Amino acid sequence: MGADQKQGLPYYYSILGVSSESSINEIKRAYRKLAMQWHPDRLTRTPSILGEANRKFQRIQEAYAVLSDHRKRAMYDAGLYDPEDREDEGLSDFVQEMLNLMAQDRRQSINRN
Repeated sequence: MGADQKQGLPYYYSILGVSSESSINEIKRAYRKLAMQWHPDRLTRTPSILGEANRKFQRIQEAYAVLSDHRKRAMYDAGLYDPEDREDEGLSDFVQEMLNLMAQDRRQSINRN
């Protein structure tokens, strides 16, 4: 799997230029900066890059939609996110709980050492 792909999906963190440990505020800032840079309405005077701007803007929006939603982000980080599946709320709650327990266990292990 390439650095910009995650199990067949674009690597959303890379698209926004943030790390997987980024806070929601860091993700929002990155999204706003890129959205302003690539918004097609801002580039109408440069028709040669309008198609590229449309594609990049769509990818930026898709990445933000997933990474700004804690349930979708948990599923994505666990490698279980399916953009076509709208019935994942129960599974995303389970995955989020498991990730929280794993993080808590990791913190306890560090504190013991």
